[in-house]
Amino acid sequence: MTKTPTLLLLAALLSPSLAMAATLELPADARLEVQVIDSITLDQDEPRLDDILLRPVANGQGTHELPSHCIMVGDARLEGERVRITTKSVTCIATDGGDSEIYSGEMSAAAFGADDSFGIAACEGARCEITPEDTFQLRLASDLSIEEQENQSERINIQRRQAEGAGVANPIPAERPDPDQ
Repeated sequence: MTKTPTLLLLAALLSPSLAMAATLELPADARLEVQVIDSITLDQDEPRLDDILLRPVANGQGTHELPSHCIMVGDARLEGERVRITTKSVTCIATDGGDSEIYSGEMSAAAFGADDSFGIAACEGARCEITPEDTFQLRLASDLSIEEQENQSERINIQRRQAEGAGVANPIPAERPDPDQ
């Protein structure tokens, strides 16, 4: 009976140190290869889109990489014949086997085209379109340093692993004879 409360107390004591165990860090001027999640279209009638979603390209050509499970939120605006994209925030889940770490915070970066100019040359006539097949680089305006967030599901998984099948954290059905036999 005292085994389960002791294990739960131990898990509660360990959880704060797990929440502060890591930091997602990238230097200013780091370049990340990304793509939009959904196509965006801008023109003179709709020259701005807020809250567009971006994701990192796996094995991208940037100078740095984010974990593969990241979403960046940004804004796109038409400026001349280029689409200027800036980011506001990022949320990443880094996985390692059965463990996962969550990072979420502000991110200040801007999109640069293949010609290394600010903005993306994506216009044909008056219409500008960027599709998920198009990749481009984001350049960080400042250092990125985001502390790991508390992961409630990870805490539950720790409790389950520590319970070794006993107690409410991970009940294993008792072995009973099959009633149909």
